[in-house]
Amino acid sequence: MPQSIQQIAPGVIHWSGVHPAHGFEVSSYLLTETGVLFDPITPPDGLEWFAENGVEPREILLSCRLHRRSTKDFVARYGCGVHAVRAGMHQFGPADAVTPFDFGDTLAGGVQALLVDAISPDETAFFVPDVRALVVADGVMNYDGLAFVPDNLMGDDPEGVKRGLTAAFARIVDEVDFDHLLCAHGDPVVGNGRIQLREFVAGMA
Repeated sequence: MPQSIQQIAPGVIHWSGVHPAHGFEVSSYLLTETGVLFDPITPPDGLEWFAENGVEPREILLSCRLHRRSTKDFVARYGCGVHAVRAGMHQFGPADAVTPFDFGDTLAGGVQALLVDAISPDETAFFVPDVRALVVADGVMNYDGLAFVPDNLMGDDPEGVKRGLTAAFARIVDEVDFDHLLCAHGDPVVGNGRIQLREFVAGMA
């Protein structure tokens, strides 16, 4: 069931909605201090909720090229800028008005774009130092526990993709100090996200 907008940690709000293309429930997050929005889906509360509550979205960061979701609706309502990693820019045309960034860049709100380098070339993780959060795209989901996406979504070599994701997230949990794991697919892990992600990848190694 889609979840209404709620604060899950200081400076972070979360909600979920049903993806119009595939019908699965997906999650979005907004940093209330900076207006940075990750992988937007229209919330059950409606787009007007943000203006009514004084936390308007300003910049949209896409964790992969396929996470546009309700981006156009947010742009039309709030005039947000839209940003995606350069490796996924072939998905967009001039009319999409998407600004590219590179892995290693520091983006709006001090968000850092991290290379995952598995499952797809544009798979991006975002580290948000101000709120001690890591945002992940398709590499890890959380529907009743952390898991990889199903094998049929991993191309011709699912086992190789899993090895790549395991190595990538093992590296990230060693290098990045975060508390909250914000999953684009499934629920956020609040407070002990780094611990849970470390345990997950250790179990997959």
